Amino acid sequence: MKTIIYYFTGTGNSLAAAKKIAAALGKTELVPIATLMDTPGDIMPAAERVGIAFPVYFAGLPAMVASFAARLRFREAAYVFAVATFGGAGAASALRQLDGILRENSSRGPDAGFAVRMPGNYILMYESPKGEKRAAMLATADGEIARIADAVQKCRKQELPRSLFEQVIHALMYRWFISRARGKDRIFTVSEKCTACGTCVSVCPAKNIELVDKKPVFLHHCEVCCACIHNCPAQAIEAGTKTERRQRYRNPEVTVAELKLRKGESQ
Repeated sequence: MKTIIYYFTGTGNSLAAAKKIAAALGKTELVPIATLMDTPGDIMPAAERVGIAFPVYFAGLPAMVASFAARLRFREAAYVFAVATFGGAGAASALRQLDGILRENSSRGPDAGFAVRMPGNYILMYESPKGEKRAAMLATADGEIARIADAVQKCRKQELPRSLFEQVIHALMYRWFISRARGKDRIFTVSEKCTACGTCVSVCPAKNIELVDKKPVFLHHCEVCCACIHNCPAQAIEAGTKTERRQRYRNPEVTVAELKLRKGESQ
């Protein structure tokens, strides 16, 4: 049975989850959502199982994931599942948002929705957990991903989680966040530590960064995935002064080369 898992990731959590599920299932194709955004029209996965893996942003979907989901069209018999990775809360609300988009555009929602708590990466607000706390979170996540893979293998259906608290967060904060996301890069700065290596350009899923005169320039259609900040080898990109003191994060199961594949690059 063939499986396709579409994923969006900034610092690797959702990709790591997708990779582990794929390894457990076998015969699985991993497709970066970012590589499909320049292709117009509906997306009709040619697979018996179809998954969508994504991070949670303020109890909702990344803008790119919401746009992508609106274009999906499924075979009637396909088993559809979603995996939301999150650092604090909001997975239930994000899964419900995805369900609404899919039902509106393809007349059906996911057969199952899963949530995996992993170290958060929103460095603009907080520092990612580190040390023993990070290791414990990732170990717990591994166990949850194994259970998800088993459920997907068996095409097990389950009702999406529900949370009134998260719905309130979504109503109060999500639209505010998304409406400001594209221009959030206006607070990003590049220090003299920059070596013009181009990593930030390559890992940006939104094609929001260009090198001009050997310096990154932000183009103001940001997804706020924070890939550029976390993956800069020189730690030359900041968002205000608070990020200067915060440790960078990338999921240990994911390499920078794999993140670059989100733009169709090969390493």
